[in-house]
Amino acid sequence: MNPAISRMGNKMPKHVLRPAKLAYLPLPQYPYSAGTTANGMIYTAGLVAWDEQGRLVGKGDVRAQTRQILANMRAVLEEAGAGFADILKCNVYLADMRFFPAMNEEFRAAFHRTHQPARPSRLLWPSLRC
Repeated sequence: MNPAISRMGNKMPKHVLRPAKLAYLPLPQYPYSAGTTANGMIYTAGLVAWDEQGRLVGKGDVRAQTRQILANMRAVLEEAGAGFADILKCNVYLADMRFFPAMNEEFRAAFHRTHQPARPSRLLWPSLRC
């Protein structure tokens, strides 16, 4: 067992992040949170392109969906007192690799040139298209 955890009585203190802008999360049928913090780290859930009312934004528009996902990510980070400059790695999942250039342009606009986190981009199972 990690000695740091042992000193804390076998518990790692954590905090669940519930940004006001994402008040609909988690949906009752899904047991997760938008984000958590523990041991100085912030972990976000896989965020989707839902607006503050829990409605899908930009159906068929990868740019609009990317902007919404980044806005949701910003809300989770701000709830923890952080921002995009604090991101070390950002996983991107696409339903079709043809969406990569449009997503990449929005991603580039959101991240300052001097801070570009590690970013693997993966193809989702083809039946999971938005």
